[in-house]
Amino acid sequence: MADEYQYVSKSKLKLKNDSDTKKKHKKKDKKKEKEKVIRAVLEDPSKGDERQQQQHMQQKQQQTQTSTGRVLTKAEESFKKMQEKMQNKRIVEKAQMTHKQRVELFNMHLDSLTEHFDIPKVSWTK
Repeated sequence: MADEYQYVSKSKLKLKNDSDTKKKHKKKDKKKEKEKVIRAVLEDPSKGDERQQQQHMQQKQQQTQTSTGRVLTKAEESFKKMQEKMQNKRIVEKAQMTHKQRVELFNMHLDSLTEHFDIPKVSWTK
């Protein structure tokens, strides 16, 4: 029986990868990015577009420099562009309304609902 397991590898599995060493990825601070976009939009919309284009070009250059030799396909590039555009759109929409305005809008929505959606009382004693 001991002979059956004689040639079994006891080390961990090694997966194929582009590079043998593991690289640490920096986490992007989304709050800072949102603040930058909001500031750019609130200051001057025409300047904001130019700044966004410059930032986009800088990010693209950084991606090509730090990449591991892999080039993005056209579909991947367009997907990333659309993701960034949608994220910027969401940020601008959220920046338009204050918290108080959002709460008022939510309360108006709740008032428009029928009583069917109300939470019924659970207490049996009252």
